[in-house]
Amino acid sequence: MPIAPTNEGNMGKYYLYPGKVFSSKKPHIVDTILGSCVAVFLWDPVLQFSCINHYMLPTWDKKGIASFKYGDVAIPELLHRMIAMGSNRENIKAKIFGGSEIGNSKGSFNIGKRNINLAHDLLKKEQVPIVSFSVGGSLGRKIIFYTSSGDVLISYIRHDIRDFDKQNTTLNLSEK
Repeated sequence: MPIAPTNEGNMGKYYLYPGKVFSSKKPHIVDTILGSCVAVFLWDPVLQFSCINHYMLPTWDKKGIASFKYGDVAIPELLHRMIAMGSNRENIKAKIFGGSEIGNSKGSFNIGKRNINLAHDLLKKEQVPIVSFSVGGSLGRKIIFYTSSGDVLISYIRHDIRDFDKQNTTLNLSEK
């Protein structure tokens, strides 16, 4: 049974595109679709707000302009925004989703795995605990994130996006 706050109609809604970051102190429902991309959610259970990113590649090659499509740019930005909005660093919790190996590359580029490893490494370095995750595998994911409660709904997507998996997985891993 999906988790849905009773005041869902009063929440803002936001679709998070690849290469973007979203943050707000107001409650929102944020959704995104992930394949090899990874989304990192930083959530403050005390102040009940969050930031989320959707990055496509693990590291910026230092050519051109730094962009949130790179995990090593997007993840530090999340932490910066959480602290700027008033979070105490010790209250911040992380959730990681995505990083599938989709398509016919047979893992030759390992983009999903590299994206996952980067998230784990950066969050460990920043001493932000990872309280839940759904990463890897060969299926895409549709993620719906409730920014104030930290609740996450996950639907798995088969290779052919027209063949949406009927089995939805609900995770309520927020610390209450």
